[in-house]
Order: sequence, then structure tokens, then C-alpha cells
Amino acid sequence: MVDLKSCTLEEITDLMRSMGESSFRGKQVFTWLHKGVRSFDEMSNLSKTLRGKLTETCQLTPPTVARKQVSQLDGTIKYLWELSDGNCIETVLMRYHHGNTVCISSQVGCRMGCAFCASTIAGKVRDLTPAEMLDQVLFTQIDSGVEISNIVLMGIGEPTDNLDHVLRFLELVNHPDGLNIGMRHISLSTCGVIPGIRRLADLGLQLTLSVSLHAPDRETRDRIMPVNRAYDVDDLFAACHDYFKKTGRRISFEYAMIDGVNDHDWQADLIAKKLRGMPGHVNLIPLNDVVESPFKPSKRIAEFQKRLESHGLTATVRRSLGGDIDASCGQLRRKAMQEKGEIAGC
Repeated sequence: MVDLKSCTLEEITDLMRSMGESSFRGKQVFTWLHKGVRSFDEMSNLSKTLRGKLTETCQLTPPTVARKQVSQLDGTIKYLWELSDGNCIETVLMRYHHGNTVCISSQVGCRMGCAFCASTIAGKVRDLTPAEMLDQVLFTQIDSGVEISNIVLMGIGEPTDNLDHVLRFLELVNHPDGLNIGMRHISLSTCGVIPGIRRLADLGLQLTLSVSLHAPDRETRDRIMPVNRAYDVDDLFAACHDYFKKTGRRISFEYAMIDGVNDHDWQADLIAKKLRGMPGHVNLIPLNDVVESPFKPSKRIAEFQKRLESHGLTATVRRSLGGDIDASCGQLRRKAMQEKGEIAGC
């Protein structure tokens, strides 16, 4: 069966021709798919015969809402989507003054093993298809009734570990006959998979690259981020410098503040040293308290921010949204898995 929503307009047009249909049917089908139809029968301007052919040869995999949490504090909405194979992923809708942002997942689970993250507790199950990533945007918009203007790939999974599918998703969501969300309104986060960063640099996409740094030194990063044993932090900084030289795009460095682990002044000084010559932005993140993790939120965020700024760096503290719901990445999925007995309880 053809995963039709993962196809480009050109591929769908070719499929229509192979079915003996006119080329213009390709655009009609593509447009319907990007409106969020759940079945081919909803494509009302197609003949019954063509809809039957599509049903026989192609598949749609729309998710269903397994759980939905709405923050009473700021209107943040967290979705737990059940996929067509029964797996679940998370999507978060966040409201800002500059527009509405959706944070989507790129994999079912994650194999990166970051010690402070709930997403990786049960490991990676599989990659998401381009359609499953696109559906998170579409059906979050449809269910919430809120128009989405920005996308961040910072949910469950490592986007560069599923880069072929992610690139196809970016092509689809950027298409003028689809959602038409521009690359400058999209952020892609990586925990430091250097081959992925270098590939993105070569492509020269105008998206925002976010690097989950979380420690500037080898010893600390080895402790909290196993990926550092494969892609050393000094090599990561070198790849980031090369990325900036090739693209001219400023990188955002995500930094979860962990009490007594990565919040020392000398680490702020080291960040400044490693970023010298590159206009980096450091986004300090108040750590979410994950029950299974021994790490706790830092009490030195303000001091760390001032230390970075004293070196001339731009440092901001991420606004915490959804504080009254399971807003931390992976928490809602983990809770659902515990209730099903798929992973051990706390």
C-alpha cells in the first residue's frame, strides 16, 4: 500500500497518470491530504471510481487522540496521539505573542539515552513517517481550532536519526499547496549527531538549528548524554562553527539547567570560549523534574545567565509553559505506557 500523504505532489501526479487519470487530479488529491481528510471518501470532487482505486492501493494513517491535556495556566495543549499501529507519540501546542507553535515528535521513543529526559526511558521503537509528522501539525490545528504558524522538531525522538523522513516532511509542510509554513518558521533540534548537522549544512535550509548542548565539557556531557561518546563535544563545536560558515544561520544552543551538574561558572566560561567567533544563542531551560531521573532543577539559572552575558553572549531563559500538565517531553507517553504495563512503574 502506498503511504500517500508521505508522497510529494509530483509523485502523486505520476500515480494519477499511472491510474489513467488526468494530471490535474494530482493537485486535487494533494490538497485534500493537506486539509486533513481521514478517508478517500471525503475527497468529494474525485469520481467514485478514483476514490475506489485510491482505497485499494493507498493508505492514510491519521492518528486518534488518546489523551489531551489543556493547561489552565497558559492554554498549552498536550496531545498523546495513538498511531495506526497502536504506538503513541506526543505533540504540544504552545501559544506565544508571535504566533502559535507546535512541537512535534520525529520517532516513537528515542535511543539517545539522555539521562534527564523521559522520552528515552523505554528506548526507540521506530521512526515516524513523513505523513505521521505532518499529521501532528494538521490534526493539532484541526482539533484545537488554532492556526499554527511555527513548528519545532523537539518532541520525542532525535530528528537527525530519522533525517530522510524529516527532510521529506519539511518539503511537504513547506509546500505552497499544503500548509505552506516557511523554513524560517521551523526549528530542528539535535542532541549533537554530527553527520546530521553536516548534512543540513550542505543542504543550506533556512530553518533554525537547535543543538541540545547541556554541557560544554567532555566529562559532564559523557555523564548525562551518551551521544557524546560517539560525537565528542569538541567535534560538535567544530561542526557548529562549520555550519554557521556555510549557512550564515545562527544556532540556538539548548541548555537544561541541572543542579550541581552543569550550572557552574566555569562551565559558562567554557561555553563562551567554545562559541567565540560564532553568534550563538544560549537558551537556558529550567529542568523538568522527571521522577525516574536523579537530576534536579538548578537554583543558579539567573547567575549562569549573567555569567554568559558577561562574555557578550545572548542568553535567555525559556518560558515554562504547561506547568500544570505533563508538559515535559515524553512524560505523558511514559505515563500511558506504565498504565498499560509496557514499562515498569515508578
